[in-house]
Amino acid sequence: MHSKKTIWITGASSGIGQGLAQAFIEQGHFVIVSGRNRQALSELETMAPQRVRPLEFDLSEQDFSLALPARLREHTDTIDMVILAAGVCEYVDRPNCGLDLYRRVMEVNFFAQVECARIALSFLRNSELRPQIVGVGSLAAHLPFPRAEAYGASKAAFEYWLDSMRIDLVSENIDVTLVSPGFVDTPLTQQNDFDMPTLLSLDEACQIIVKGIEKRKRHVRFPRRLSWSLGLLRMLESLWYGILAPRMSRKSKL
Repeated sequence: MHSKKTIWITGASSGIGQGLAQAFIEQGHFVIVSGRNRQALSELETMAPQRVRPLEFDLSEQDFSLALPARLREHTDTIDMVILAAGVCEYVDRPNCGLDLYRRVMEVNFFAQVECARIALSFLRNSELRPQIVGVGSLAAHLPFPRAEAYGASKAAFEYWLDSMRIDLVSENIDVTLVSPGFVDTPLTQQNDFDMPTLLSLDEACQIIVKGIEKRKRHVRFPRRLSWSLGLLRMLESLWYGILAPRMSRKSKL
């Protein structure tokens, strides 16, 4: 990535979004960082006050997008890359839980990301470079995990949407990169109460993602050992559903 770009990153106040923001700021790009933690965004701004613009909003709020286009235009008319990295996780501890949990997770992980991409498209179309949409999904979308009904479904929907968008945007020369990480050491995963195989540090994960973005890969799946293992288990469904997945599950009260 030799040319300096204008990059908009959602979910930049923590986790993978924050790590990618730091990486691209260090590379000298103009970066608009979005999230709901004002202090975290301000800390990113101190890295390069002339090249970083915080844009605070909460994706879980129903009307978050109403003023967003105008607020973006206060900083730029053009975006060369949007990175959709925001996300939440809530586990389903009771199989018969109500729909509110599912709606909360889908609202942020799917609908809000689609809305941010829709808003970004008008800015991406002004780019003089080859624009790029990057979406952060999850390997959890590739094989069912215990208690992940809401999270996995939301990421599966987002990943399918990105893959379809890639086809529809070919005529506009807009690239789409789908990032599917395994377990990465972030504030989100630090809340997990189960073993996380092949856990990567945030720095390791961001290095892999940045390289994939720069190569404009269609898919960036990592770590390889976990990705390949899940792919193999998809072909051996009886082993996963009958033996391995139940061992990860916790007994729950209906």
